[in-house]
Amino acid sequence: MSTTDSDRYDAIVVGVGGMGSAAAYHLADRGRDVLGLERYDVPHTQGSSHGYTRIIRLAYYEHPSYVPLLRSAYDEWAALGDERGEEIVRETGSVAVGPPDSDVFEGARRSCREHDLDHDVLSGAELNDRFPGYDVPDEFRAVFQPQGGFVVPEDCIVAHVEGAQARGAEIRARTQVTDWRALDDGGVEVKAESALDGADDATTYEADSLVFAAGAWTGKLLPELAPVLEPERQVLGWFQPESPDRFRPDEFPVFSMRCDEGYFYGFPIHGVPGVKVGKYNHRRETVDPDEMNRDPTARDEAILREYVDGYFADAAGPTTRLSTCLFTNTPDERFVVDTHPEHPQVAVAAGFSGHGFKFSSVMGSVLADLAVDGETDHPIDQFAIDRFEELDVA
Repeated sequence: MSTTDSDRYDAIVVGVGGMGSAAAYHLADRGRDVLGLERYDVPHTQGSSHGYTRIIRLAYYEHPSYVPLLRSAYDEWAALGDERGEEIVRETGSVAVGPPDSDVFEGARRSCREHDLDHDVLSGAELNDRFPGYDVPDEFRAVFQPQGGFVVPEDCIVAHVEGAQARGAEIRARTQVTDWRALDDGGVEVKAESALDGADDATTYEADSLVFAAGAWTGKLLPELAPVLEPERQVLGWFQPESPDRFRPDEFPVFSMRCDEGYFYGFPIHGVPGVKVGKYNHRRETVDPDEMNRDPTARDEAILREYVDGYFADAAGPTTRLSTCLFTNTPDERFVVDTHPEHPQVAVAAGFSGHGFKFSSVMGSVLADLAVDGETDHPIDQFAIDRFEELDVA
């Protein structure tokens, strides 16, 4: 069947994960008639928005330009928490640690100084003394920023979806978008079908605007962007500590670390009985998200275990969980958040390169701005599509 003119939507959101759920929420909050289409469950474990914990931090080593957007993200998370009567950001403090000349330490310190963020600069020995779960080299340097912490991605998606539904949004899971096109009247047409085995139904929807928030599948739906959107397999590990009290959220800040072994990040115990650790870019495996190996291997585990044993010895007990997820990387590791260069009624959020989920609360507002007004007051110029020489979008 097809929709008719009478039930044309104001906006369709493709992908109801971290970014898409927030976009649906903010569009519905503005009184828009919203349809959200998700090929998997809500929430699900096939993409990038799962895993019990995601870091949120103001001491942003990547670049100080992210800090104003992060402040807005904190405000949006607080507003969503107030609406639900629950705490969404769990403040543990954040640690950015590495050799004194490392990008992680120097970048975090620069963001703190430029934006006057409360922070402490610690030697490795001082960090280990203050937080005994850490066992980093004495010569390392760390930035501790007290407002860092984590959010629970599954809970965030549920909160945004339930808020959107309460405002009248329609969210359809197990519904895969197969095609779309811009209409002559300035709207869009989206074709979708059931993702359930054995189903043969197909539906055509129309809307005034369209938001793509499809994660690692964005390049398949928007092949013109595929050259700058690279899906990558990522693996997370949880390990049982010998002294669990050292790794509780009130004793163990979330961390980002640069060391000889690479760039790692981690979390206190929460949701799973173990300390969570990941290696950024893990094994640098570019993948097709429909065909990637979703089963962790012994090699995956060994990479994470060897790191934990070297820098968090008390946490290097038995493995309690391993999980795969996806990054979608851009060449400069900055996001893609913009309107489509040929179709201004289409907004895109993609390429979050392993550090985007914390921004999803404010990205929902940004995407609502782009879908409704075609522009936003939020500072997103650095995420423009036309920065890529690889794309013919000038």
